[in-house]
Amino acid sequence: MAGVVTRVVKPDEAGMRLDRWFKQHYPGLSFGHLQKLLRSGQVRVDGARAKTSDRVDPGMAIRIPPLGTDEAGNSAYEAKPGAIAPGGAEKALRDMILHEDEHVFVFNKPPGLAVQGGSGLSTHIDGMLEVFRDRKGQKPRLVHRLDRDTSGVLVVARTRLAASKLAGAFRARTTRKVYWALVKGVPKPRQGRISTWLAKEGGPGDERMKVAKHGEEDASHAVSLYSVVDQAGQNLAWLTMRPVTGRTHQLRAHAAHIGHPIIGDPKYFEADSNWTFPGGMQQKLHLHARRIVIPHPAGGILDVTAPLPPHMKQSWNLLGFDATMGDEADEAVEDE
Repeated sequence: MAGVVTRVVKPDEAGMRLDRWFKQHYPGLSFGHLQKLLRSGQVRVDGARAKTSDRVDPGMAIRIPPLGTDEAGNSAYEAKPGAIAPGGAEKALRDMILHEDEHVFVFNKPPGLAVQGGSGLSTHIDGMLEVFRDRKGQKPRLVHRLDRDTSGVLVVARTRLAASKLAGAFRARTTRKVYWALVKGVPKPRQGRISTWLAKEGGPGDERMKVAKHGEEDASHAVSLYSVVDQAGQNLAWLTMRPVTGRTHQLRAHAAHIGHPIIGDPKYFEADSNWTFPGGMQQKLHLHARRIVIPHPAGGILDVTAPLPPHMKQSWNLLGFDATMGDEADEAVEDE
């Protein structure tokens, strides 16, 4: 945009919050930038100052200064390397959707995309969800997490009530979370239960979990279930894993604890001198949140499965694994 323009609110935009109106017309404009423009009086509604929470009515005239972004969301500001372009957040999220209704989104999170912000992170799911604020200004809420390098099913509540019910289901452990992992070696027994205490160690950017003793400061009890689905000789095994509890890095730490770390894990995989990374595989974390079964906030059961990410699909093809076997094996992993 080269200069100031005025736009008139359309009939089908009646009652829309002003910030949502801008997000719809100028998806590349950040919420923070819009707030600054409103506070400085550069954006006006019918000639008057306005707030992001103000509602618009048909026929209102909105004064729009140069924004550094066009209507398609193409930003004049250069994105950081690896970041999703400002106007691309909605498309990126839409491409991830596995299930959508008025209460819940379920996304297939790609590996490498963080769920929440942190040091040095310019792009994350929580920030991207700004584009899905509703007409009441409600932003979808995270109700659980996945590690940055873990792919798969991520449930997001669309309303405050849905978030409360989903969070309650996670706390009460009335959910069934199934992960697929490719690990070093073949666990014995082929089906088992891992129960330890876990505590954080390391500083920011190098945080990991260690197996701790009962009673140790900040140690939490963690329980995981696993079952071997298939194997490639004695070198690699495909596991279905179920976290009964929900601790940070739980499955990764537990796999390493039993001597079968997850392939491509930069924090917990310590290879010995006899180990060589399999040819043809990408050295990325081979951990995928395959399925979730959880009570739906509006009643009934939400049961969603996520397809493998490209690097794991490549490994499965290379090893000759049949994906349908994993879903059958899931039923064999029993509760405590």
